[in-house]
Amino acid sequence: MANHKSAEKRAKQNKVIRNTNRSKKSKSRTFIKRLRSAIEQSNKDEAQKLLPIVQKLLGKLSKTSAMKKQTAARKTSRLAKQVNAL
Repeated sequence: MANHKSAEKRAKQNKVIRNTNRSKKSKSRTFIKRLRSAIEQSNKDEAQKLLPIVQKLLGKLSKTSAMKKQTAARKTSRLAKQVNAL
């Protein structure tokens, strides 16, 4: 348990940040799954519609400490490569 006022505040902030990061990661994972299923079904229109959304979500995650920049770049690149191959 926090002993100082600043430590209590920091604990509250960490909880809020953790929850926002979790929700953003969850949302991005959901859209990545949708995109991958569209790729598997060779649904080019759906995949091309979802790709910018996924790129935007990954970009937002990488701006904060929710995801490393290189990880987001790698995922974006691989998904774009798969969509372009359709």
